[in-house]
Amino acid sequence: MPRSVNSVASRARRKKVLKLAKGYFGRRKNVWTVAKNSVEKGLVHAYSGRKQKKRLYRSIWVQRINAGVRPLGMSYSRFMNAVKVKGLQLNRKVLADLALNHPDAFKAVVDQVKK
Repeated sequence: MPRSVNSVASRARRKKVLKLAKGYFGRRKNVWTVAKNSVEKGLVHAYSGRKQKKRLYRSIWVQRINAGVRPLGMSYSRFMNAVKVKGLQLNRKVLADLALNHPDAFKAVVDQVKK
């Protein structure tokens, strides 16, 4: 009885990995063993990068709120504490957008919090 190797499925697996390796430099794009390692590591970095992006955006929001609140006579930490005490339902993303794009509205929020 002849040996069954299912070459169709194994070829499809290799093609899938080589398709993910498109755009890589040198042997990474067309040699199976090198491309497999590169794609696996790239997918690991993609996963961790999605987590790092959330951290990065939060730090950007904090910096923008701090920069918007300093000329109005408050620090970031005092402002955020006052927002929490007043019970305002505005998160850092919204506050950062107000500070950057709508300074008058942000000033109104700061004045509301200062009272």
